[in-house]
Amino acid sequence: MSTTRKSLLWTRSDTAGAEHAVVDDSSGLTAYGTQIAADPVPYTCRYQVATDSEWVSVRLEVEVEGAGWRRSVRLERATGRWRVTAAEQGDLDAVLSAAGRPPAGLPGLEDPDRLADTLDVDLGGSPLFNTLPVRRLGLTTAPADTTHRIDVAWVLLPSLTVLPAEQVYTGLGPHRFRYASDGFSAEVDVDQDGYVQHYPGLAERGTPR
Repeated sequence: MSTTRKSLLWTRSDTAGAEHAVVDDSSGLTAYGTQIAADPVPYTCRYQVATDSEWVSVRLEVEVEGAGWRRSVRLERATGRWRVTAAEQGDLDAVLSAAGRPPAGLPGLEDPDRLADTLDVDLGGSPLFNTLPVRRLGLTTAPADTTHRIDVAWVLLPSLTVLPAEQVYTGLGPHRFRYASDGFSAEVDVDQDGYVQHYPGLAERGTPR
């Protein structure tokens, strides 16, 4: 696998939006990126994520903002435990209500100990974050039908609510895996380094013309 700095761009297929990420996978992953999306209300999201050399997630920082509101959340793993801190300015729920959308709830997670068994983080709507378990579990080279059931810290957008979630990753041979969680599943195509090329119903990787 190549271990150079990469600039990746995806176009969302579930809503008007896109994501750009700059990644370095020379020793685990360090990455920063920006998402823009129109649903449920227009927002911009900026994030930074880091893993250790074994691709176990150790830190995620996210900021998201729209007209009249801004939220942030930070997840940091040390000595086997997660710390979660969050902040809010403005009133996202009021903006959602004015748009006829349900309230978002609070950012963060009241009890981080609910993430005790979590080795991966997942940011809503981002195809980049599938790469973390794909690389950690070695799915790019695993035999077909190799299945792993994992616990993740799932960060919802735009609320930045953090939820413990169970996800299932199944290798389908070179450059493809099946993702499943809470009744949803998709067969996802990745490149040789485990970065998403095509995620049905979510995103498509852009290539220079």
